This record gives sequence, structure tokens and C-alpha cells, in this order.
Amino acid sequence: MSAKIVTITSGKGGVGKTTAVANIAVALATNGAKVCCIDGDIGLRNLDVIMGLENRIVYDIVDVIEGRCRLRQAMIRDKRLPELFLIPAAQTRDKTAVSPSDMVRLADELRGEVDWVLIDSPAGIERGFRNTIAPADDILIITNPEVSAVRDADRVIGLIEAEEKNKPSLIINRINPVMIKAHDMLSAEDVLDLLAIPLIGIVPEDENVIVSANRGSPIVLNSKSIAGMAFRNIAQRLEGQEVPYLDLDNHGGLWNRIQRIAGKN
Repeated sequence: MSAKIVTITSGKGGVGKTTAVANIAVALATNGAKVCCIDGDIGLRNLDVIMGLENRIVYDIVDVIEGRCRLRQAMIRDKRLPELFLIPAAQTRDKTAVSPSDMVRLADELRGEVDWVLIDSPAGIERGFRNTIAPADDILIITNPEVSAVRDADRVIGLIEAEEKNKPSLIINRINPVMIKAHDMLSAEDVLDLLAIPLIGIVPEDENVIVSANRGSPIVLNSKSIAGMAFRNIAQRLEGQEVPYLDLDNHGGLWNRIQRIAGKN
């Protein structure tokens, strides 16, 4: 067993990184993989809440790094999926408590334990960001289809290229076809043209995502949610499967074009 390390990042806060990590992790675990999530947002942890594990925390990532516990002691097992784990962030420390080399050592230790390690990156481009991309084999950039978020995502792409990492892939979150038609939102094609990186997923606006997050039950567990389906599709693409993109507006033209250009930038 040798895990693949995937970091999910952005630039702008509030675009859905933590929600994406939780849902992709649950989807991978549901498919039979052994998965460990790491909350890299030292001082502001939220991944435990989204996964419904906030009341089960004993140790955190800084405890592991500073030797107060073993790695396995900090791995919280999910209540629903026995092959899904979380290493939470520390709430009472800041990002200087962890270094990029610490994250590389931790990730390398996890490689022999699980199939996938998903790292939730903090917002911004400072120390926390550099910590979370250091061990990554692959990086997913998530953005909303709005100018400020796309601009920040473009800045992050440049930083990742400067670190000589593999070219990142793109998740476009909270797409609303009605707003696109009214020219009140960038289209997926617009975002792809601006960022020029391969697409791995388009997640539609879905009010149930907020409800599921508040309940600590990721939306992929809701079989009727189109956003949940989109996250399941992203997980399958990570595993190397070819999965068509959802036709979110029930008209083939736009989404046929997306199929053609996805991954070809």
C-alpha cells in the first residue's frame, strides 16, 4: 500500500475547500479505498465539524509532530465508514507550529497506512499553504465562478508552478446555470479559459450542501443530491475513471463543449 497524497487548495477563503475534502474522502472510502484526511488549517480547524467528528478529538496533528502521541492515536475513525480517518488541526497553536518538512514526514508515514491522503489547505498563500502543498503528489485547486476567486486561484497556480509540482487540476464549485444564462456568473468555459489547467470537476449550487455540513453528514451520502453526485464523480476521476460531466442545465450544447475541452488546456 502506498498512498497518493492530494492537497485541495485555493487562494480565496470560503470557496468550499473543506467541504470538497470531506466529500471526496467519503466518496473514495465508499468506493472501498482506505482514506485519511488531514486538516492543515492550524488554529482554525473545521474539517472535523464537516465530517461530524468534532466530539471525538483527543490528539491533533501538532501532537503527532511534537511527539506527544503516535500517528495512529491521532487518526480518528469515521462513524459511518471504517476505512475513513481524520487527523485534525490544532486549535490552540498557529501555523508556525508545523513546517513543510514536518508535513512531508507525516505524509510519508501515512503512505504505508492508507490508499489516499487528502489535505485541506488553509486560505491564503502563506506558511499554512506551503505546509500543505509540500508533500502533495497532486494538487486540486477549487474556485467559485467569480472574478475575485478566479484571480486568487490564478495566483496560487503560479506559486505551485514555482514549487515545480505537478500541474494542478481544477474544481469549479457552486456553478449556477440560471445565473450563467443571465450573465451574472462566469461560465465553466470562462474559468477554464482564464486558468488554463485541466478540469476534474464541476459542482453545482445546492442548498443541501450547507444543511449537510451543519449536520456533519457530507452531501455525497445523499444519493438524491446533484452536488453529491458531482463529488462522487470527482472521486472516480481521481481514481483514473473516465466519467462524463453532468449536464446541469439539461441542454447538451454547453456541457458537450465542456466534455471536449476538459483536461485539454
